[in-house]
Amino acid sequence: MMNDVDFMQRALELAEMGKGYTAPNPLVGCVIACDGSIIGEGFHHKSGEAHAEVNAIHSVKDKDALKRSDLFVTLEPCAHHGKTPPCVDLIIEMGIPRVVICNSDPFESVNGKGIEQLQKAGVDVEVGLLAVAGRQLNQRFFTFHEKKRPYVILKFAQTNDGFLDAYRAEGDGNAPLKVSSGSMARLVHKWRAEEDAILVGQNTVTLDDPVLTTRNWPGKNPIRLIIDPQLQVSEDKRLLSDGHHTWIFNALRNDYCENNLCYIRIDDPDAFQQEIMTYLHKSSIQSVIIEGGATTLSRFIDAELWDEARIITGPMRIGSGVPSPAISGILLSSEMVGPDLLQVYSRV
Repeated sequence: MMNDVDFMQRALELAEMGKGYTAPNPLVGCVIACDGSIIGEGFHHKSGEAHAEVNAIHSVKDKDALKRSDLFVTLEPCAHHGKTPPCVDLIIEMGIPRVVICNSDPFESVNGKGIEQLQKAGVDVEVGLLAVAGRQLNQRFFTFHEKKRPYVILKFAQTNDGFLDAYRAEGDGNAPLKVSSGSMARLVHKWRAEEDAILVGQNTVTLDDPVLTTRNWPGKNPIRLIIDPQLQVSEDKRLLSDGHHTWIFNALRNDYCENNLCYIRIDDPDAFQQEIMTYLHKSSIQSVIIEGGATTLSRFIDAELWDEARIITGPMRIGSGVPSPAISGILLSSEMVGPDLLQVYSRV
């Protein structure tokens, strides 16, 4: 027979299925158990659509069984009217006597109000089961609401001897160094599909002419962000000409949008990191993956504006070139992806 931990673990697994589609909402999974067995389950599929609790309740065939069931949910049920009605109202209406919650919700419109309403209605509420796993699942959501900025992921690929690329200059005809394998490229595109935005500096755009889409993985494209203080990127570069959404942070043009391009003025080109983070927070961007180049990565590292670093080390050696930025953090994982070593670090 399954127990409370088993039910909550299943709810966390369900929540993971919405990754890449729910922002700015969190990932939420829900399981309904009766007499030691699961009778209903659901997860939040997409922002604006039904929440996990609603999907789980609707999946239960025998609604009378709800009156003697336990509901397990990874995040505190909402108590406010947003794009959908409050989940607590439906839970109370269906007479569910016990609700087990992984994490309370830091969003100010919820933040304990859902728990309070359930308790006032006589529901037995427990909070904190598998709380560490729940925070890990929704680290983007918690960072956004608690630190008032997006969750920041640094990503770069380096040679075995610690270089991002050979030294290159615009117009010299040298292509970017291909450090990692095709298997890793597909994984990188999967990562892009899971985040709200992707950021690079103007040197990367000028020298590499990247696309920064998820063309090798099914899923949405992140909003592309360029740091280009003096608007030096030429209009024929693909980030400016291929029709996908791109935001250009610059010191010359006041805020305006034209077709797929939005220009956002930054007041201090020499200390843009926090200014950009504040703007992204106001724009409901919960996560951003920074893919280069070396100067941009180093600026965010020096400002301690990062949460996770994904470092890919390929087998080649080049002897000299652009040095990889130095990362000081906690190693979370290390694995081989084809011929490449993938290491993931946390800043704290």
